[in-house]
Amino acid sequence: MRKVIYALNVSLDGFIEDVHGELGWSVPDEELHAHFNDKDRSYDLFLYGRRLYETMAAFWPTAEEDPDAPAYVIDYARIWKNKPKVVFSRTLDRVDWNSRLVRENIADEVNKLKSQPGGEMNVAGAELASVFSQLGLIDEYQLYIHPVILGGGKPMFGPLEDKINLELIETHTFGSGVVLLRYQCA
Repeated sequence: MRKVIYALNVSLDGFIEDVHGELGWSVPDEELHAHFNDKDRSYDLFLYGRRLYETMAAFWPTAEEDPDAPAYVIDYARIWKNKPKVVFSRTLDRVDWNSRLVRENIADEVNKLKSQPGGEMNVAGAELASVFSQLGLIDEYQLYIHPVILGGGKPMFGPLEDKINLELIETHTFGSGVVLLRYQCA
């Protein structure tokens, strides 16, 4: 069965955006960006909520056209454009860039995808991941903990009715001080 992975940059105090909705504190250096490129290249499918899909679709389709873009940014732009995507939204009318839209029945759709042959899928965006967590659809959590305390903002995890027990399966420290913690559901 295919796995759903939730991987995201997070501050030491658990926030993915600062109090102003900014992400500048989590911009990856070349080493971390190359790591993300390799990870995202390995996924069979990206699973997006509306907000993150719109953010990604506003930048990555033309990022490789920037003559000043470093090679790792150009590489990611090509990965993103070519990777199949499923976008979960009740408000979008259409999606582009190798994407398809799902409006209802998140659990049914994800369970159907998990039962199909193929590799891992990445759920991207805290709001969608919160729904996935509530529905028991996430198999692995990957936290990229940045050496910063934001003191507030948007938390990585939403409320849960029941706890989720996890088992640590990997740690890795990057040169920038970012620490990857990989957990699978116990």
